[in-house]
Amino acid sequence: MPKVLLYITAKIVWTFLFWGTDTNENRAHVHIGKKGTAKLAKIWLEPTISIADKGSLTDAQIKNVLEIVVLYRTELLKQWQAFKNGDKVKMIKIKK
Repeated sequence: MPKVLLYITAKIVWTFLFWGTDTNENRAHVHIGKKGTAKLAKIWLEPTISIADKGSLTDAQIKNVLEIVVLYRTELLKQWQAFKNGDKVKMIKIKK
């Protein structure tokens, strides 16, 4: 399960990743959580950004991660394609 994006703030480190079994899905998406998250959220990247599964994130946390996905959607889609092709996924590390 390659990590695609680490988004680090003073309060939270969000981890964006793909599951190994995601290669079986045709629609690009990313799983998102933070340390201690019981169930990761799943966000569709295409055709538009939308929530597939909120996981155990709060509404405020979902709003926050959706904002991050909007900012980095292009890069997440590039990494999704690399992942689907069996190429190495590059992790992006952002500190805010």
